[in-house]
Amino acid sequence: EKRAMYDRFGHAATGGAEGFARGFEGFGFGGLGDIFDAFFGGTAGRAQRGPARGADARKSITLTFDEAVFGADKEIEITSAELCPSCNGLRAEPGTQPEKCPTCNGSGETRRVQQSIFGQFVNVATCERCRGEGRIVTTPCKHCKGTGREKRKRKLQVKIPAGVDHGQQMRLSGEGELGSNGGPRGNLYLQLNVKPHEIFRRDEDDLLLELDLTFAQVALGDLVNVPTIDGEPHELRIPAGTQTGETFIVKGKGVPRLRGNGRGDLIVHANVMTPKNLTKEQRDLLKKL
Repeated sequence: EKRAMYDRFGHAATGGAEGFARGFEGFGFGGLGDIFDAFFGGTAGRAQRGPARGADARKSITLTFDEAVFGADKEIEITSAELCPSCNGLRAEPGTQPEKCPTCNGSGETRRVQQSIFGQFVNVATCERCRGEGRIVTTPCKHCKGTGREKRKRKLQVKIPAGVDHGQQMRLSGEGELGSNGGPRGNLYLQLNVKPHEIFRRDEDDLLLELDLTFAQVALGDLVNVPTIDGEPHELRIPAGTQTGETFIVKGKGVPRLRGNGRGDLIVHANVMTPKNLTKEQRDLLKKL
């Protein structure tokens, strides 16, 4: 039985604090220090007073179909927390200074001695009064009510690259919320919403176009001008015998590739129209045909 205990727990089964600590390694503890941290807080409770990065912000922006295809310069307005212009973020009324916290004596930490089976241990925690800053504001700034910040609107100039699509995100580094204790700003993420086009649809970098053709055009063949997203019509030859659903590809008349060179294609789908209301003359002509 003693050997079985030894095989399972090592020196923990034979006595000694060192063996006891090693025995706990099999249960997810790395050693004696980890056991102390688990029971008494360890470094997890210590004050974190260094600079901290600000939170990320998000905003939606709506683009026209053409703006998404060719890119655009947009001005957006966001509301975010900025440093108080009166106290410059110090939270104290101008002319006064924050004072050293009497609870933690400016350390930002409180220490409490605890007894355990291993002896005395010091539990270190963030000072609740100053929240780890080591100082307290006795005369809060009247402008921001002691917060050091205020909500303000600001405008940003954003360059939308050519080729973006509906549902994509753009990251604007350093345009998010302010950091704490002098930390950097977070990022701003723009959610892109693209309005649909009247005649074009998009399939990644390709543009799709439904082209209505008459029976005579597809039976005899024709030379037609099809619209393009650039605004200049493209001359397209429709061969005789074209059927509904056949496609014609116009190279390089699609969407600029967001990551890469060149553009996608314009894919034209033929749609043969069947007349609904015929005059007597038209009916006679079709019968003769």
